[in-house]
Amino acid sequence: MKNLLPKRFERGYIILLALVFAGIFATVGTALTGSLFAYGRAERITVASAEALALAEGALDGAVSKLNQDPSYGGETNTPLGNGMFTVTVATIDTKTKRVTATGYVPDSQNPTAIKSIKANIGINDSVISFHYGIQSGNGGFFMDNSSSVIGNVFSGGSVIGTSQNYIYGDVISSGSTGLVYGIHATSSVYAHTIGNASEHTIIDKNAYYYSATTNTTVSGTSYSNSPDQATTSLPISDEQIEEWKSEAAARDTAVCSSGAYTIDSGSVDLGPIKIPCDLDIKNSAVVTIHGHLWVAGDIIVQNSATVKMASALGAQNVALIADNPSDQLTSSKIFVKNTATFQDSGTPGSFVFLISQNRSAEMGGDEEAFSLSNSASALIAYAAHGLIPLENKVSLKAVTAYKIRLKNSARVTYDSGLPNAVFQSGPGGSWSFVPGTYSITR
Repeated sequence: MKNLLPKRFERGYIILLALVFAGIFATVGTALTGSLFAYGRAERITVASAEALALAEGALDGAVSKLNQDPSYGGETNTPLGNGMFTVTVATIDTKTKRVTATGYVPDSQNPTAIKSIKANIGINDSVISFHYGIQSGNGGFFMDNSSSVIGNVFSGGSVIGTSQNYIYGDVISSGSTGLVYGIHATSSVYAHTIGNASEHTIIDKNAYYYSATTNTTVSGTSYSNSPDQATTSLPISDEQIEEWKSEAAARDTAVCSSGAYTIDSGSVDLGPIKIPCDLDIKNSAVVTIHGHLWVAGDIIVQNSATVKMASALGAQNVALIADNPSDQLTSSKIFVKNTATFQDSGTPGSFVFLISQNRSAEMGGDEEAFSLSNSASALIAYAAHGLIPLENKVSLKAVTAYKIRLKNSARVTYDSGLPNAVFQSGPGGSWSFVPGTYSITR
């Protein structure tokens, strides 16, 4: 059929259709762009929210740890960590309960993309001692030689010093205004007043928190200069608690010594709670089952394939073997574990044998060693709040705490994941832990 419209109307019709379709495409394009933008923003918010929640959770756990180290800890504000920062507030409810609020911000608290807050009550658990570090030394410091290493976190009231970039697989803290770390390779973060030394290179895989400038140090994460010094803290088992355990042992039974020693050199023997008013010598493949705390008013020697094990009835509880001669804490009150001696738990996860020496030579400026651990000795936990513990060769411990610690040769300390809350039959005066049913997330 012949087209009856004039040419100019045909051209106008085509232009009109083009404009209509252009408008449609523009509208759809704008909507699609807006949708993609909104989706991208939502995705960023989702990621930021997850990061903020992780910050808050970490800050909450950190607050409990810090309260166990420093009972006066009252919180902190806008502490940088990872891709954001966190704030912690601590409110006292009563003498045994606190309300902790931890808030994570990404990227910061001034213009946050995401905010997450977690609240929880924490209370005193009267039968728990908290260990948060595979290695914890007092003011005497922590020293690493040769190829020694630590799997777990290290806390020192003195310096942390290596000689050949010794590995520490965790965080490293050297507390106070004299805190110093160098010559190590930390796979996590390092906190100290000063990091680095001109003669020994230091490697930090995550972040470095320090007050003065770093020296001869490689930091893979972020360096935070002018960071506050980490608070000093007492070691986890007090002398008062050790005295309580000694009294408990003495109240139950007292051994009879022969020629200045109480010797177990054969067979299977049940022991404890008991006071032994002389040296204790377990040897020659003897098997001793411990039912409660032992107070040895002399030295403890476990040697020549002897076995010390916890009674299965103790379950998740722990026992302490204490070497403390009140009349001689300089040359006595020591612990010797040698020649493939072994220690066994009760068979329940979270149970440990604690070897405790009250030798005070290192604290008094002497060079006597509170412990002697050799060959493949597998003492589970070594503790000498006033003494020196040297570790070398193939000695492997779950944790070690002392006034001064030195690792030599191929010694390795492996922190046990069940150790942070070590339960004893009698309480240490209290450690902070979460109160069930009080945990909540907001925002």
